[in-house]
Amino acid sequence: MLPALASLFDSPHSQRLEIKGGEPLYSAGAEAKAVFLVRSGGLTVLRGTGSASMSVGVVRPGEIVGESALLAGTTRTATVIALRDSEIAMLPSERFFAALATLPEAMNELARLLIARTQTGDPDSLRTQPKILAVMAACATVHAETWADRLARSIETLGMRVACVHASDQPLSPADWSMLEAGHDIVLCAVEHDDPAWAALCQRQVDRFLLLACPTQACQNDASGLIAQSHRKSGLVDLALIGPATANAASWLDATEPSRLFRCADEDQSIARIARVLTGKAVGVVLSGGGARAFAHVGAVRALRRANIPIDVICGTSMGAIVGAGVAAGWSDGELDMRLRRAFVETSPLDDIALPFVAMTRGRKVERRLREHFGETDISDLRLPYFCVSTDLNVGEDVVHRRGCLTTALRASISLPGILPPVIAGDRVLVDGGVLRNLPSELLRAEHHGTIIGVDVSQAKGLMAADVARPSPLLQWFWSGKWRRGPPIVSLLMRAATVGAGPDLARSRAACDLYVMPAVEMIEIRNWRAYDRAVEAGEAAMTEALAQLSSPVTELRQRRLTEARNMPI
Repeated sequence: MLPALASLFDSPHSQRLEIKGGEPLYSAGAEAKAVFLVRSGGLTVLRGTGSASMSVGVVRPGEIVGESALLAGTTRTATVIALRDSEIAMLPSERFFAALATLPEAMNELARLLIARTQTGDPDSLRTQPKILAVMAACATVHAETWADRLARSIETLGMRVACVHASDQPLSPADWSMLEAGHDIVLCAVEHDDPAWAALCQRQVDRFLLLACPTQACQNDASGLIAQSHRKSGLVDLALIGPATANAASWLDATEPSRLFRCADEDQSIARIARVLTGKAVGVVLSGGGARAFAHVGAVRALRRANIPIDVICGTSMGAIVGAGVAAGWSDGELDMRLRRAFVETSPLDDIALPFVAMTRGRKVERRLREHFGETDISDLRLPYFCVSTDLNVGEDVVHRRGCLTTALRASISLPGILPPVIAGDRVLVDGGVLRNLPSELLRAEHHGTIIGVDVSQAKGLMAADVARPSPLLQWFWSGKWRRGPPIVSLLMRAATVGAGPDLARSRAACDLYVMPAVEMIEIRNWRAYDRAVEAGEAAMTEALAQLSSPVTELRQRRLTEARNMPI
């Protein structure tokens, strides 16, 4: 709360606005002419456009919004929409600045707010998470009250105050809702499949929705009508599929358009994961590309598991995407080790040399090995939330793969230009994600409010002179079998594609709460036989990083935000 800033809106120049749930307060690109204070209700802040739109936080009563663009002299950079019927106070820009000049306490609060956001590398870092959540059954075989009660107990074990509201608790007045919100950290509203009146009431009160469905049940035609389209388009709907992980999720995803998907084959583990996500205590892991050096990620994951650190969501680029996919698929340490050795270590994946019309290799060997280990698995059917990143050379932008064939997505994410042929998808020409974003922590931060651990093997010292020297004599180089690693130009191209630009790297690091850089300088980027050394380096680096922490990993993000809020100016 910012009491001095809020007091500015007691001015007679402040205007009262009533915004109905689902309506925009302002849109990205609009001219910034005023600052707003939420009196009642709540707003959600959205970044991105179209299908990439994502809620980055909630503005609650007593909080201001719209000040950043006003101070920067820019147009609005985000869209702000009412979560429910809301009363807003608006203060025109000239009145806002005049009032600031007369109240030093408000100026101090504003300065602290802006500095804190800069320090955390996230302009919306001080927005709160949704507080009132509807746990809504989307089919008759799932019981929302049972699930909501179990979820409440799991959240309570994390030290949070939880209220669980059922349809039998009606009628609830606006004052009752306000008291529930004020007295608890999270309010869960259990909504059964056959109670449309209670569902309609909850839709006018809640910040976010958790839909519960059974993937073995056919998605009903009316599933898309369970929640208002404005909430779905605002990225405020999550989907939990309760049942076998092998059951296809496509029909439910198409109908409900969730921003996050939870596969709940093991309900106890899944409820604990969702509880961490809702309370900002979930742990996300981001793995960079880096050729053979990326085997360090295997050791880093091993160290996290040994320390009983939960991995609630994982993502990556290039070789980091492959290791991450194995973790998301539920592979144990032993299975991850065995499969990577078989696919990349026992024989080189890049020795199907071709005439370089498009690339130095045909890419068929890599694709066969990916298909051998991942088959036709759809990304949405993985046990953990996961995405990988490729680059569309046609338009020069990131492509985030959250659905579709995992093998195809990995083949795109690992397609280093000049080494592997690109993946053609319609008009898209997809190559290695490291070309634009080798550590996709910023992409994860846009949707993940908990701790992010970034493991980066791309920023170790790059190439030695010997790595790009012409083999001599050539005949000896061929007979020794070293040619299977590819000629020196492979190292040059791999390093060029993953080195990263300074500003991009700075933003990627800032989005991480724990940044780990294994010591892999002495591992040549195409030396697949250096697997054991890379794994050992990753395990050592993660073990050391965890040992230096003074608070639990699950608390790192919240501690960082608290420190930013309390920072002196």
